[in-house]
Amino acid sequence: MSDIIQKAKFAREASYALAKLPGTVRDQELGKVAEAIWRHREAILEANARDLEAAEEMLRKGEITGAMIKRLELNPEKIRGIVEMVRGVASQEDPLGKTEYAMELDEGLELFRVSSPIGVIAVIFESRPDALVQIASLCLKSGNCVLLKGGSEARNTNQRLFEVIRDAADAVPGGWIHIVEARREVGEILKMDDYVDLIVPRGSNDFVRYIQSNTRIPVLGHADGVCHVYVDSEADVPMALDVCYDAKVQYPSVCNAVDAILVHEAVAPWFLPGMVDRFLRRGVEVRGDARVRGIVEEGVLEATDEDWGAEYLDYVVAIKVVDNVEEAINHVNKYGSHHTDAIVTSNEGTALGFLESVDSASVFWNASTRFADGYRYGLGSELGISTGKIHVRGPTGLEGLTTYKYYLRGGGHIVADYASGGSRQFTHRSLDREWKRKL
Repeated sequence: MSDIIQKAKFAREASYALAKLPGTVRDQELGKVAEAIWRHREAILEANARDLEAAEEMLRKGEITGAMIKRLELNPEKIRGIVEMVRGVASQEDPLGKTEYAMELDEGLELFRVSSPIGVIAVIFESRPDALVQIASLCLKSGNCVLLKGGSEARNTNQRLFEVIRDAADAVPGGWIHIVEARREVGEILKMDDYVDLIVPRGSNDFVRYIQSNTRIPVLGHADGVCHVYVDSEADVPMALDVCYDAKVQYPSVCNAVDAILVHEAVAPWFLPGMVDRFLRRGVEVRGDARVRGIVEEGVLEATDEDWGAEYLDYVVAIKVVDNVEEAINHVNKYGSHHTDAIVTSNEGTALGFLESVDSASVFWNASTRFADGYRYGLGSELGISTGKIHVRGPTGLEGLTTYKYYLRGGGHIVADYASGGSRQFTHRSLDREWKRKL
């Protein structure tokens, strides 16, 4: 039996015990994880320094971008943020054991639908060490076991973080968390429908499609984040400048950073000069269509067809002038990735039309696309952002990591009594009470 199959088998066995672990214990273990990460911060930073040294060499060879190094780098402040994130997850309401539906089928025959863990989740994620802690924390809080495959660029950091988490959460059933190191093992995971209940690939559209096409396991796709901001004719220009600037510059190497800005022709002469100037002073490469370059003649490169629908993850932005909000909506629905898109306008009717017509997981009004995040949504953290529509959409927090079971409690009831000519009839009366677990 290969190493990865053994890990998956252990995770499956641990999942049954973890599903029964009380929420108070799971929260206690998350508290221990947070303390351990801070206590071992120097060792974590040393491991990260080794990854950064190798990454710098890759950057010199042109094998990775500077944005990737920024995602990879840890420092004491980032570790402090990771610790607070873990505590934030622990403070969330327990997603398990919640009664979602209660129905009396007949006197003494009561049905409850109760939230429960998914089981074993395999997550393949980018070279961002804080992602490993987010994923592990969410899985532990939601009672799920997890197989973690991070980017090879973060190998040392991920290994150290994994060891800290595993050793700290010593009251959790052994085998609940595993790290997957070799890329070839991903292919093996795709065949493990006996052990793995859900795969979460975080990466490009092509990568997500590859995973979906090569497994029978359900896939929660975190695909490209091609995000737009539309600046309407009735936009407050200073507000639009701030929103677009934040959406691009605040952290450009993440999936919710804006890639394309659409500007109504009526506001373009007032908005574009200031926007382009702010971007250029910040080192952002601006690519514009002919109408943009007709208004701002200096510093704007020509946008090509490839720029519409591109996810840059870097200091690059494409800008296009449109005739009306309908053109903006059509552009977003054609070239976007159904991730996050925004409108800046003072017209409520225009805003509501945009919110309802744009087919994305998150659609914002007068706010930066960077708000599309599980922590900022109050979810504690996120496993990823799903651009699909089943079974969750948008930032996937604790509720997205649960399913449910039906519990039926009777008193010797049999179906024959309810069949044609039987002695009993269903009442189907809603119950105003929850399932209570009794020891």
